Amino acid sequence: MEKNNAIKLFEEKQVRSIWNEEEEKWYFSIVDIIQILTESDRPRKYWSDLKSKLKQEGSELSEKIGQLKMQAEDGKMRITDIADTEQLFRLIQSIHQP
Repeated sequence: MEKNNAIKLFEEKQVRSIWNEEEEKWYFSIVDIIQILTESDRPRKYWSDLKSKLKQEGSELSEKIGQLKMQAEDGKMRITDIADTEQLFRLIQSIHQP
């Protein structure tokens, strides 16, 4: 599997992403998406709470979330939760924001 890293911009904010050549899919950093959609100062905490809530509700989404190393703000490669486009749409529906 060859990985192509990219930074996508959404409303001038960065979203880390990786292209999976084998699956022909983009994967996106969930924390980056959460930060943009919720404007939270603590997107990791928000995601952690939402993930727990989804598990309690029996959502399969939280079980299908993968993890990959992506470059963090400090320049180091760190493991982060990722989702493909379909999973992101389901995740967005779970976020209660205007």
